[in-house]
Amino acid sequence: MISIPNHTLNDGTTIPALGLGTWPMDDAQAEQSVTAALEMGYRLVDTATNYRNETGVGRAVARADVPREEVVVTTKLPGRHHGYEETLASFEESRARLGLEYVDLYLIHWPLPRVDKYVDSWKAMIKLREDGLVRSIGVSNFTPAHIERLEKETGVLPSVNQVELHPFFPQEELRSYHADKGVLVESWSPLGRGSQVLDDLTVASVAEAHGVTPAQAVLRWHIQLGALPVPKSADPGRQRANLDVFGFELDAAQMRAIADRAHRRIGGDPEVHEEF
Repeated sequence: MISIPNHTLNDGTTIPALGLGTWPMDDAQAEQSVTAALEMGYRLVDTATNYRNETGVGRAVARADVPREEVVVTTKLPGRHHGYEETLASFEESRARLGLEYVDLYLIHWPLPRVDKYVDSWKAMIKLREDGLVRSIGVSNFTPAHIERLEKETGVLPSVNQVELHPFFPQEELRSYHADKGVLVESWSPLGRGSQVLDDLTVASVAEAHGVTPAQAVLRWHIQLGALPVPKSADPGRQRANLDVFGFELDAAQMRAIADRAHRRIGGDPEVHEEF
């Protein structure tokens, strides 16, 4: 079984340096995929209310031959439930679907600036953490300005910000800001879903130099940036390969080469994107 190092978050909790994404699996696929992943050494599983697979993820965690306290389960608050009371109610619905006494990491999925309730939701999440129902709280797709507002109005920084991050969109400024603030950057779509990054000749050359796959080279790039990638895979072979990225190291030139390309976003712009 592959052993995964941990990050220590700004609230003192720890989180594995690589996890398993589950979008867009349904409950049955998520249960099967997460079960296989936990058996091979994954200890971080990422879901969300809007993925509609929390029940399957929870079943896999319950049936796994792994102590509950060793598994970090992440879920996310949907846009339609922004607001203080709405967040508390939505969390209880997620917890019931997951079948868990507590959730390890709870994120606001998108900031929805036009709706302007993300600070209210953040205050509810602080309460959930204080009540012991959530171990760590964070955000997803937030900009530095959104995070500054959370800190200014509540005094509490997120422990994690899960954002689009891959070689076509390396997010240098955002990563620098987070490093200064002590907020861990988590990478969604770390392999550039829908892009050609895994077919890129430069990435292939870096991978070949280390005797690994292009996906392993890109995931190693994330690890060395200090980001936490959560690649999705339902295939046990790819799951195992994605996890096996801690036995080699890219040099500085290889790190630069992987991201040396025209940068473009695959997903929505957090300033305007709305996902309810």
